[in-house]
Formats: sequence, C-alpha cells, structure tokens
Amino acid sequence: MRRREEVAEAVARAFRLLPAAPRDLPPPGERSRSPARRISTDPDTVERDLLRLVLTLVELLRQLMERQALHRVDQGDLTDEQEERLGATLMILHSRMTDLCAQYGLTMEDLNLDLGPLGTLLPPSE
Repeated sequence: MRRREEVAEAVARAFRLLPAAPRDLPPPGERSRSPARRISTDPDTVERDLLRLVLTLVELLRQLMERQALHRVDQGDLTDEQEERLGATLMILHSRMTDLCAQYGLTMEDLNLDLGPLGTLLPPSE
C-alpha cells in the first residue's frame, strides 16, 4: 500500500509541472538561452513531440551501441563475420532512423535535446 501512495505522490508532483505559464516561455520567434522551468504542452503537437522524444532515446541508444561495437572491434573480440553483421545492422538502423525523421518532418539535429547548462544530449554530428 505504501508503494501505491508513493507512486500517487510522484504523479501528483509531475502533473503540477503542467502546463507552462506564459512567463516561463521565451517571446514568440525567440529561442531562450535557458530551458523553460515548466513543461510546455500543446495538444496540436503532442504526438510529434512524443515521437521526437522516442526517436531521441532510440538515437542515443544507437550511438551507444555503435561506440560499444567499435570498442569490441578495437579489442579484437569479434570475428570478421560478426563485425560485418554488426556494421550492416548499425547502418540499417541509422538509415531507418533517418527515414523516420523524414517521415515526420524531423531532422537528426532535432533529436539533439538542449540540456541547458549541460549542453546537448548527443555529441555533435560529424
């Protein structure tokens, strides 16, 4: 029962973040240097924003897997066949990510979330 109360309290705290007050948002046409203090929701863009978030997480995982794969190749842990299969799989995943972004009017740069003083989530594209 205690766990259910903790979850309910966490949900209540999360919902107190919604919606963003106008004073928390930058003026129209201007991008703020600091992140909004509250979450801004717009019913017209929520689906696209959710898709952007999901694709951002998938891209982050793809990049992490790619780095791990390169590390394993450098260590000599893989056979030539495994290296080929891994490389082909990562290229296909990158291609599908690009296709999904194009399908929903996003670019790969759109997936790089600005974390304020921490910088961007993903490393700069090469």
